[in-house]
Amino acid sequence: MNNEILFGDCRVSLRAMAAAGVRVQTCVTSPPYFWQRDYGVDGQMGHEETTGQFVSALVDTFSAVRDVLADDGTFWLNLGDSYYSGNGQPKGSDPRSKSRDWMRQKVRPLDVPGMGVPKKSLLGLPWQVAMALQADGWVVRADIIWCRETAFPEPSVKDRPHRQHEYVFLLSKSRRYYFDRAALPEESVWHIPHERGLRGHNAAFPRELVRRCILAGSRPGEVVLDPFMGSGTTAAVAIEHGRQFIGCELNPDYKPLQDERIAGARLAVSDAKAAIQHAAAQISLLGEAA
Repeated sequence: MNNEILFGDCRVSLRAMAAAGVRVQTCVTSPPYFWQRDYGVDGQMGHEETTGQFVSALVDTFSAVRDVLADDGTFWLNLGDSYYSGNGQPKGSDPRSKSRDWMRQKVRPLDVPGMGVPKKSLLGLPWQVAMALQADGWVVRADIIWCRETAFPEPSVKDRPHRQHEYVFLLSKSRRYYFDRAALPEESVWHIPHERGLRGHNAAFPRELVRRCILAGSRPGEVVLDPFMGSGTTAAVAIEHGRQFIGCELNPDYKPLQDERIAGARLAVSDAKAAIQHAAAQISLLGEAA
């Protein structure tokens, strides 16, 4: 099952993997945020009716992740937040009607009056999820601030500081787990720019973020899991650094992009090995000539 991406509901795929005895060393993932994008497929997470349902869906998913995670494994979770507007359906020239990836054809829970919090509130969903995971038995080991460096941070926002960060949580199954501290920078805030313009996916997380998590959470040859594979970033980075991968993805439309990126990563590794072999041969010839 290694080096495969399984299409369908990730919870079903993960439970089948657990039943088959599959084990992975680390999980690196970024699930859909609450009502921030529409990925165009039925059953997508992030479109629950309430924040409570959203949190429960993620807890359920990551419980299935825990069942395939090695006893000394780690789980790296990137999750962004959402604001509650409570202002109803955007209409006409309202810029919200074309925000993000889609023209909104229905009222989101974030727009419906009566959510139970004041309008314009930041919901704190990353920490809601982290605390729910802790209650479910996960060790919440660290919260990493990912500073999403960008030249134009939230240009339309006038009444609060610009928000340029997201959270990356490090979690584990137990108190003791594999972790390579030397693979990470000394800074407690990760300054990593967004990678925009990736064909077919507007919310892919950056390769450098994935690289740090993979190198700190696994050894060469071990398996990296991403239950929300999307554009295939986790798979590509795992290959480039001598790891194997397993992915899950609900939307089959991403398969061509995943295949392209995985093939590109394998070619890059092959080219690098060939370059090293060529350099070694040249050094050997120089030694003989001397």
